[in-house]
Amino acid sequence: MLAHKTHHEPMNSNMRQVIMMSAWSFTMVVASFLFLYLGHLLDGMLGTTPNFMLGFFILGIFLCMMRMYREACEKRKDV
Repeated sequence: MLAHKTHHEPMNSNMRQVIMMSAWSFTMVVASFLFLYLGHLLDGMLGTTPNFMLGFFILGIFLCMMRMYREACEKRKDV
């Protein structure tokens, strides 16, 4: 029974990593489009066509990447 449990642990770990990466990918897409839309609205109000839109888009991606990197570093410490 103990060997059976250890056999599924790597599969559980791999599946957990796949789900976590999928969640981060979804979060990155949603955040980047949200920041892109907010930048588009701000550009429309101020008349600065692509400035805020591109800046917020890059900021959204950067923030998601930094959060994902921080979480990866924390996971690496746990291993």
